[in-house]
Amino acid sequence: MITIVNYEMGNLRSIVNAFAFLGVSTRITSDLRDVETAEKLLIPGVGAFNAGMTNLNRLGLVGAIREAVQTKGVPVLGICLGMQLLAESSTEDGFTEGFGMVRAKVDRFSSRAEYRLPHIGFNQVELVGATQSLFKGIGQRKDFYFVHGFRVEATGADFETGITSYGDVFVASIEHENVFGVQFHPEKSQSNGLRLLENFARI
Repeated sequence: MITIVNYEMGNLRSIVNAFAFLGVSTRITSDLRDVETAEKLLIPGVGAFNAGMTNLNRLGLVGAIREAVQTKGVPVLGICLGMQLLAESSTEDGFTEGFGMVRAKVDRFSSRAEYRLPHIGFNQVELVGATQSLFKGIGQRKDFYFVHGFRVEATGADFETGITSYGDVFVASIEHENVFGVQFHPEKSQSNGLRLLENFARI
């Protein structure tokens, strides 16, 4: 059972449909007790970092998610904005603190005329680093679907498992112990995305 956190900013139905296709049970919730008893957590997200953290705090879920992941060791997968929220902070709509589960910061793409923002569409993810649990059976360089205007800057940190280039080189995926994240949308990335979601379900 994968508990999908509903903080009013996620494309929830397509994620549920993808897991259903794989035969994986899910529940969508903003209930504190569901988060506290979760076997696996998924934080989706479409929108701004500041609004995301504001909603999570308003719903009283920040502490419960931290407790589940950092104390109990519950695996968590952040998707798009959900991955960014796992970082320390973002400059989007002013400085905002995130969960701080990985030592990374979120910032706007560099302004380059030839690269339209937000970054929308399929782009190649290149695997880096030693641990790539989410990409088992997928391959070293594969395309996934992106929609975002801010990014985690690639620094070569140990938690970076995938990078993508769109004007800037940025972090496409992260893995640190039980913390996982992808900047792209696996639920919209056809067979590669389905395999990634299946790999998370098996962790």
